[in-house]
Amino acid sequence: MTVLPDDGLSLAAEFPDATHEQWQRLVEGVLRKSGKEVSGEAAEDALSTTLEDGLRTRPLYTARDTAPDPGLPGFAPYVRGGRPEGGVTGGWDVRQRHAAAPDGAVLTDLENGVTSLWLLVGRGGIPVPGLARALDGVYLDLAPVVLDAGRDTEAAAAELFRLYDEKGVDPKAVRGNLGADPLGYEARTGESLDFAAFAALTRRVAEEFPGLRALTVDALPYHEAGGSAAQELGASLATAVTYLRELTEAGLGVEQALGQLEFRYAATADQFLTIAKLRAARRLWARVAEVSGAAGAGAQVQHAVTSPVMMSRRDPWVNMLRTTVATLAAGVAGADSVTVLPFDHAIGLPDAFARRIARNTSTILVEESHLARVIDPAGGSWYVEQLTDELAHAGWEFFRTIERDGGQAAVLRSGRLRTDLATTWAARSKKLAKRHEPITGVSEFPLLAEKPVEREPAPEPPSGGLPRVRRDEAYEELRARSDAHLAATGSRPRIYLARLGPAAAHTARAAFAANLFQAGGIEPVTEGGFEESGATEAVLCSSDALYAEQAEQAAESLKAAGARHVALAGRGGFTGVDSYVFAGCDAVAVLSETLDRMGVS
Repeated sequence: MTVLPDDGLSLAAEFPDATHEQWQRLVEGVLRKSGKEVSGEAAEDALSTTLEDGLRTRPLYTARDTAPDPGLPGFAPYVRGGRPEGGVTGGWDVRQRHAAAPDGAVLTDLENGVTSLWLLVGRGGIPVPGLARALDGVYLDLAPVVLDAGRDTEAAAAELFRLYDEKGVDPKAVRGNLGADPLGYEARTGESLDFAAFAALTRRVAEEFPGLRALTVDALPYHEAGGSAAQELGASLATAVTYLRELTEAGLGVEQALGQLEFRYAATADQFLTIAKLRAARRLWARVAEVSGAAGAGAQVQHAVTSPVMMSRRDPWVNMLRTTVATLAAGVAGADSVTVLPFDHAIGLPDAFARRIARNTSTILVEESHLARVIDPAGGSWYVEQLTDELAHAGWEFFRTIERDGGQAAVLRSGRLRTDLATTWAARSKKLAKRHEPITGVSEFPLLAEKPVEREPAPEPPSGGLPRVRRDEAYEELRARSDAHLAATGSRPRIYLARLGPAAAHTARAAFAANLFQAGGIEPVTEGGFEESGATEAVLCSSDALYAEQAEQAAESLKAAGARHVALAGRGGFTGVDSYVFAGCDAVAVLSETLDRMGVS
């Protein structure tokens, strides 16, 4: 235990130290008031939150919550960052993604804070012959280029090498990654590629370009298929171990092979889980290097990308907030490079404004918030250290199940990995449907009057392998039905909110009902009577006490006025009430059934 020096301050010295047991007793008292009679550890469990992968976050972490020594920044197991000065100090490489390259867009990015380029080349991206035009004017000895070319990787690499030679770039000055990732491509498309060609390409890179890497281990396909943090970690480890085996069999040394890999992970708005995931990833990779006989090979090189799964198509401006939190988490976790997807990424090709906001997100965090001046900001947090340890174990266990089933290629081709990811996504979809995991602007606080954001369509990404999911997909289907109804009839489907009693009695539940039905594109009407509302259904909104007195009579009156269906905001069992909506109900099911009854196809 560290003993702090006596600084002469006696603040709170006259008070005895509080104990964990005293805190538990206070928790018991609060829970008792809510009708829960629990004590001791059970009281603490009642306030815990269950996460994916069997993880649980508790309401309080103390020095009793021990975790393995994370080491020092820049030293194995690299939990605290891959550099001795810390994972964040000095900032991170700001890497902008381009699926197409409008004239001047790449140079504009580089002139305004971007420090490396991530180019999608080939199918669904920049044509290989167009690479020269996309990089026209770029100083290739200063701006690292990362390719993402799938089955066109060899051709794209050859074109990039040609440009290096044409511009007289010293091979020792070249930085970046050729992006070869045959298993990632197979996960995306279902097409398998021969690794032999990539092994030859890797040997050339290792021999001629000491600062360049040839292979990317992209975990985004597993994240975008609905995978959990541990599944993302496990799948990336299994992929990387496969590449290590192939490269060493092709004649590369273990340290050479390790030095050719870069890892790509998703950063989400769940900031603590993102921090723990990237820290755990470095620890797990350090373990792989150790058992491979190359403990001194250095830290895992990480490229964090703000999650496409969390990006919403409705109210896309909120995506700026999501990506800011995700970028903060990636930076705090010690990511080497960070790509902030523009807020309109889910809609189409980003415009200049969206790209500017994306690159400025990193600039603000590094330059204005001074995040880069702190070494390992999360280090020492009992919660973060414990979560990192638990997630590392969960990720390692998933990796072991893949290895037991024959490795990453085998589980991709057998369909086992698809099933695992689908199971995880199905469980998460239930939370989204019940709004236990809210989506601001979509399932919570939607704005029906929002003017749609329109963008030029983006090239179709490779498909045929694992699915791509989004958190907003179920609500997007409902809103699309409402939009079609608006286009066909001139108005959205409506529902009447019948507010009973004074404002103090009905305001909370009326706001709840309005929020709920707008998430499905159904316009709530509160003014006037039911007959003037243009609605075919109504929702009763009030307190439990007034429901007991007035709900049945109000339901009867509404049906007499023409309401085909009467719901009630709350729970109960009242004659004339057809359904109940409440916090935790399956919002997607309720909204879908409501649109069905309204004849909205």
